Amino acid sequence: MISAHEALDRLKQGNDRFTADLHGHDAITCQTRQGKLGGEQEPFAVILGCSDSRVPVEIVFDQCLGDLFVIRVAGNIVASTQIGSVEFAAEKFGTRLVVVLGHSRCGAVLATIDEIERPSESPSPNSLSIVNRILPSVLPLLDQGRELDHDELVRRAVRANIRTSVEQLRHGSGILEGLVRDSGLRIVGAEYSLETGEVEFFDAEMAAT
Repeated sequence: MISAHEALDRLKQGNDRFTADLHGHDAITCQTRQGKLGGEQEPFAVILGCSDSRVPVEIVFDQCLGDLFVIRVAGNIVASTQIGSVEFAAEKFGTRLVVVLGHSRCGAVLATIDEIERPSESPSPNSLSIVNRILPSVLPLLDQGRELDHDELVRRAVRANIRTSVEQLRHGSGILEGLVRDSGLRIVGAEYSLETGEVEFFDAEMAAT
């Protein structure tokens, strides 16, 4: 299995191809590969991303069948099932890079801000469970004062929510902590721009490589 650094480079190169509309994989290539994946898989990266239909992970990173282990949930939040899925991929397949991928103008983050400013009279408990996981990332921004305009508030909240999910993965599992400490696992944050198609990785540790 490739290292976290090599996996990150592969994702960056794939996103560069996507934004340049230069695709490294066509439908025929992926279909041919499908027959070779029946027995096993070796994804080189785990992506915990938002369910938003505008952010199809394999496409924005220009990857093929079997390349990525993708977990999608509204707001790229972290709960026990997401942690368990990441643990599974890291232990079972030896995948050494985990990316929490948020995106600009995230609907779940917007819904959280709306819930703070205009609380629902009878919110769905299921939707509220997502809002409640994003809430700790948003409240400190509101506490800083009202000088932020709405767009800037959303921008900062999206980034803060990604960082929160990264920290929850890094410190919410003894298994993942051990793999980070002893086996080269890296967990980083990234943001996809709906406007440009570019993915920005902003983890300080990985940015230096």
